[in-house]
Amino acid sequence: MLATTRMRDAAVLVPVVDRGPEATMLLTLRNASMRKHSGQIAFPGGAIDPEDGTAEHAALREAHEEIGLEAHRAELLGRLPRYLTTTGYSITPVLAVVRTPFDIIPNPDEVADVFEVPLSFLMNPRNHRRESRVWEGRERFYYTMPYQDRFIWGVTAGIIRTLYERLYA
Repeated sequence: MLATTRMRDAAVLVPVVDRGPEATMLLTLRNASMRKHSGQIAFPGGAIDPEDGTAEHAALREAHEEIGLEAHRAELLGRLPRYLTTTGYSITPVLAVVRTPFDIIPNPDEVADVFEVPLSFLMNPRNHRRESRVWEGRERFYYTMPYQDRFIWGVTAGIIRTLYERLYA
């Protein structure tokens, strides 16, 4: 009999900051001391707790816990397709427009930095690189989107690529 691994449900907020024609996407750099995915660029998010009820509530709660973003600053637009990871997560990306002005108060236990990347950069397919590595004996493919001194890759780049495909492809 084959053993099945139960996927762990998580949600991330995909926050597009309303800066008029210069809209940006808000991203975090995970603290280097984090047990999982330390030092990586990520969306605010995490596990969907039973009391959350929905992925939307979980994404907003996590964004508040991680970066201090108040829920009333985010206008939820909807969900992107679930993103399944090779490490056993089923991630629901929740797309939102964040209205300015807003305050950012990073939780130093989880977040080393919060920054914005122009949406025009992220939605340009010339900035999407498909790369691969062998991991656990299998070749794994993923996207990268290097921006200035930042290296966006993996799940975060994959979700951004999905948004691009939904809007432009």
